[in-house]
Amino acid sequence: MLAGISARLSGQFGRIFDAAGCGDFKFHDLRHEATSRLYERTSLSDVQIAKITGHSDTKVLMRYSNLRGSDLAVRLW
Repeated sequence: MLAGISARLSGQFGRIFDAAGCGDFKFHDLRHEATSRLYERTSLSDVQIAKITGHSDTKVLMRYSNLRGSDLAVRLW
């Protein structure tokens, strides 16, 4: 059932993006943007962000964690 809902949601986004002239924009792009913003604007842990975004592979999630490099430098000093 969840797969059907996901497919319908993706289809709806596709139609909206096409109507807006953004045919090459994908639902995944929204996930990417949201994950980036969670890293940039919150102090949530990697585990918490993974639970929100649905990332099960920490290697993939770590691509976003570099957005907090300056935060890491501050904590070291």
